[in-house]
Amino acid sequence: MTFEQVARRLRLPLGFVLAALYLAFGPRPTALTLAVGAGLALIGLGVRAWAAGHIVKNDRLATTGPYAHTRNPLYFGSFLIAAGFAIAAHWSLLLVVVAFFALVYGPTIEKERANISARFPEAYARWEQNVPAFVPRPTPWRDPSVAGSDRFSPSLYMRHGEWKAALGFILAMTWLVLRMRGDLW
Repeated sequence: MTFEQVARRLRLPLGFVLAALYLAFGPRPTALTLAVGAGLALIGLGVRAWAAGHIVKNDRLATTGPYAHTRNPLYFGSFLIAAGFAIAAHWSLLLVVVAFFALVYGPTIEKERANISARFPEAYARWEQNVPAFVPRPTPWRDPSVAGSDRFSPSLYMRHGEWKAALGFILAMTWLVLRMRGDLW
């Protein structure tokens, strides 16, 4: 089994294990670090929600909404969420998040690029030339050959289960507020 295959298989379970360890044993946040981290994580949550309302997996290439800014808005949103939670506890944990995303999500993004470009070769080539893989471009790219809607779909958001991320955010922030106040160890 290659490192890429291991990374793809372990990215979610390892992410949940790291999150549990963080919540149980991470440094106690301060009001400032919690506010800054929560704000960044909330932006990431919004990016993921926006992306979930635009993607129709395996049916068509999503190039509208957040996909007009970055080819991987779900992963970028996840990165912002993880970075926000890291900053909430201590800025040094941000280094762990960066390393985790580089080692685990880097190969995953590359594998998905190969799969999607094989499925939609012409459209993907245009998109790849104009939209960065991870860090978003400030202005949206418009594919002149696509007449599709740029509208967010609440039903897609719900179908993709992205509401679970919002619930997780609320629960984790509640936990961190309680830890900050000293109500939890």
